[in-house]
Amino acid sequence: MRGHGGVHTLKRASQLWLMLEEVFIGLGSNLQDPIQQIQTAFEELRQIPQTDEMARSSLYCSVPIGPPNQPDYINAVAHLMTHLEPLALLDALQTIEAAHHRVRFAHWGPRTLDLDILLFGNRQIHSTRLVVPHPYMHVRSFVLKPLSEIAPNIEVPDQGGVMDLMRKIEIDDVYKLQLP
Repeated sequence: MRGHGGVHTLKRASQLWLMLEEVFIGLGSNLQDPIQQIQTAFEELRQIPQTDEMARSSLYCSVPIGPPNQPDYINAVAHLMTHLEPLALLDALQTIEAAHHRVRFAHWGPRTLDLDILLFGNRQIHSTRLVVPHPYMHVRSFVLKPLSEIAPNIEVPDQGGVMDLMRKIEIDDVYKLQLP
C-alpha cells in the first residue's frame, strides 16, 4: 500500500505542476489615493491562494480613457504564477476590487481599483465574464509600458510581441513615476 500511495502522491504533484500558469494582471486606479490603492493591491495579490508573485512593474501615470473630467490614472502590471483556473482567479481579483470599494457605475469611468487579467498563459478565453488576452491591451500604452518593463519578450496571442506592439502606438502619454 505504501508504494501505491507514493506513486499516487507523485502523480498528483506532477499534475499540480502542469496546471501552474503564468499570468499578468493590469492594475489601475484614479480615486482615493491611487498610488496607495495600487501598492496595497500588490500586497493583496500576494495573498491569493495557490498563487505566487513573480514580479511587479513600476507605477506609471496615464491620462484617462473614457468620460472627461476624471483624474489621471496610476497603472502597473503584476506577474503571477497560479494553480487557479481563470474564473477562480477572476473571483479573487473582484474580491480585492470590492475591498477597495470598487463601484462599476460608468464604462471606463473613474475607479478606486481596477484589476484585469491581461494574459493567462497562452490561453484564449471568450466567456461572458472573461476575455483573455485582454481585448484592448495591445493598443494601450498604460498596459504595454509596465508589461514591457517586467516581461519584454512576452507574446500576446494573435497580436505579437510586446515590444513590437509598443512601436505601433503612442507611448509618450504614459510616464514612470519616480517614487522614493
